[in-house]
Amino acid sequence: MHIVLQLIPKKYLIGGTLILLGLSGLLIMSTIVAITGEFEKDSQQSEVTEIEGGGIGVGTANVSPQVMKYQPLLEKYAQKHGLDASYVPIMMALMMQESGGRGNDPMQSSESFCGSVGCISSPELSVDKGVLHFKSVLEKAHYDLKLCLQSYNFGGGFINYVMKNGGKYTPELAISFSQLQYQKVKHTGNYHCVRPEMVPYSACYGDAKYVDAVLKYYTGTITADGKPAAPASGGSGGKSGMKVIDAGKTLIGKTRYVFGGGRSQSDINAGRFDCSSFVRWAFEQVGMNVGPMSGVTTDTLKTQGQAINPKDMKPGDVVFFNTYKIDGHVGIYVGNNQFLGCQGKTGVAIASMAKGTYFGERFNGRVKRF
Repeated sequence: MHIVLQLIPKKYLIGGTLILLGLSGLLIMSTIVAITGEFEKDSQQSEVTEIEGGGIGVGTANVSPQVMKYQPLLEKYAQKHGLDASYVPIMMALMMQESGGRGNDPMQSSESFCGSVGCISSPELSVDKGVLHFKSVLEKAHYDLKLCLQSYNFGGGFINYVMKNGGKYTPELAISFSQLQYQKVKHTGNYHCVRPEMVPYSACYGDAKYVDAVLKYYTGTITADGKPAAPASGGSGGKSGMKVIDAGKTLIGKTRYVFGGGRSQSDINAGRFDCSSFVRWAFEQVGMNVGPMSGVTTDTLKTQGQAINPKDMKPGDVVFFNTYKIDGHVGIYVGNNQFLGCQGKTGVAIASMAKGTYFGERFNGRVKRF
């Protein structure tokens, strides 16, 4: 190799080296431009193809960040197992009661899956089997949601017991079933009252107050067909929606976009917002609390309110876009394929949702009415 190099004139060696260095520099620069271009694209204001279907869930799951991170998996397996998406917030509340989102079996579905505790060591498998079990119990309970929840704790025997005693869940039936089952197993010494108030009743099998325990993490109502529903109110559509829009418009031209901004009073006073903190602020101005100032994100907002078909959108509805992630951007629909939001280059402004625009291509069909 050394001999070959000696035979090549130095000017050609130098020229070749410079060419290689130039090509390398161009490759590095093009990579940087491509990467920064992607970030720039996601922060710029552009523009919504009309998509059939609505968003996920109605009502509100008031749960920890650990549980919140499982929402995409719950949505995924609800769809896989053919379970109506409106049950996702209830299952989040159930997970909150079961585990707080901690551990490898956050839905505590080992027993229903394999008959023994501890056989599941994968959180995703836990969600998969937990959703499947929830659906099975719900169907056996004839969509009596409270009966479903209590049976998730007691086991399927409670459904049979209820069907023989009026066919509808009541707190009294939960206590009497717990009493009967406890008499059968107390000799084992493995069962103790999880609630002190159940000791006088000797209702120490499972948790006779499980329904209340789950529903304390859920804000909403339950319809006659057993489906969760949004709290009864006028909602953010219509006249209430226009009030939200009017409140939001007062910030046009007075803010700048700061990722993570708007989560302190000093940020708000200085006009520093991101998309989700702006939406929270706008609803707060009309007396609607859609989450804590310090913890609001697009992921917490999408668990709120009632899912709306995009064809039925009204001013004041909240719309979501897939930008740097699924549901990465959020705004308030104002009508005529436009929304009010806090965008990267403009701060709070009205942006287009028309076909072919930046946000039009990223609208994901999720519309919520608070």
